[in-house]
Amino acid sequence: MKFARPDSISDLETLPRMPAWVTSTRAETLEDVAFLSGAALNHLHLVLGHEAVPQALLRDRLALRAAEACVAFSGRPERTGELRDAVHLLRPGDLPGPAGETCLTWRRAVERPVSIKALGRALPAFESGQIAAWLDAGQGAPVTRAAMVLDAVLTEAPRADVPALILAEAALAQALGWDHVVPLLAAALKRADLRKQGDDLRLACHRALISSAIEAVRQAADLARRAAHLKAVAPKLRAKGAGHAVEMFLTRDAVAPSALPLPDRAARRLCDRLVDLGAIRELTGRDTFRLYGV
Repeated sequence: MKFARPDSISDLETLPRMPAWVTSTRAETLEDVAFLSGAALNHLHLVLGHEAVPQALLRDRLALRAAEACVAFSGRPERTGELRDAVHLLRPGDLPGPAGETCLTWRRAVERPVSIKALGRALPAFESGQIAAWLDAGQGAPVTRAAMVLDAVLTEAPRADVPALILAEAALAQALGWDHVVPLLAAALKRADLRKQGDDLRLACHRALISSAIEAVRQAADLARRAAHLKAVAPKLRAKGAGHAVEMFLTRDAVAPSALPLPDRAARRLCDRLVDLGAIRELTGRDTFRLYGV
């Protein structure tokens, strides 16, 4: 598999930066906060359309962030490292546990283009008709639609925080014309925000989207640089299957060597080689059961 060597410096320099007035302005009224969230989402929309951004990788990393927030909402102690372990070190027949299942749910939600079928795959406990009805509950501007869907789900299923947030994210993506769910709301809303309604809920959603869009733009720029470097060093790899391995790193938050399409020893050598080249990082700090990512 060949990877285009980026005209990368010029490509990455064209990634637009979030305007300082979006990141520094402190707005209080719903009207002002809505204006800032609209500006932040518009800027993120421009960044997501840039070919240098590894879209699937960004979505997977944002899904991990959303899962961590949802696990914290439930009062569980697992954070990023434990969630990665729960998902990527699963053996056949093992159960991921509640925190791992939350992480898997978010990953499924972002993997495929938004559709009732794809959302049903991520949320198998709900009928497709129910999912469609909840999505139809959202009307108006994008953030208003997302807030209405969030409220509709939690009114009918008060304990369904994760499904409610995923469907709100799906409604937002559809309203913005995005093909995939891009997790933004979950990571920045507070647990208490999920019990709000009306203008209070919309205000909370607008505030959450400002901070999450700023963070997503930062992550997109960082991952674009890292992905460009990985593509640049890919031609130096001689191992059979290295091209497919590189593609996995470009689309997944974390990868275990055992998941790579190479024999175990060759997979570990490839990971060590990529770390030496500065193309990927070891994410756990452990000597065994390691995970790697861009």
